[in-house]
Amino acid sequence: QVQLVESGGGLVQAGGSLRLSCAASGSDSRFNTMGWYRQAAGKQREFVARIRRSAYTTYADSVKGRFTISRDNAKNTVYLQMSNLKPEDAAVYYCNVEDIYGVTSWGQGTQVSVSS
Repeated sequence: QVQLVESGGGLVQAGGSLRLSCAASGSDSRFNTMGWYRQAAGKQREFVARIRRSAYTTYADSVKGRFTISRDNAKNTVYLQMSNLKPEDAAVYYCNVEDIYGVTSWGQGTQVSVSS
């Protein structure tokens, strides 16, 4: 069973920055894809960014140029550096990983709030 521990959420002013972290363990500690989704109040969960073990990255159009995803394979940790945050970025951010067996797991979520 995979365990995901997220951290780094909080309240920031518009234009500010935050860095989210998600440490994964379990499932032989080998993960293919690691990424982030978010869900704002009253909205559906949406894709934010993902990174493959090869370091290939994909971003939602809404965050391109402002967010950077990275990972430390030795620590099984994925990061999301968020810059120039906007009020519309406010949401609960969820870590998502896929292990080598194709099983997907979700973190418990971390709140990001952005004041205008």
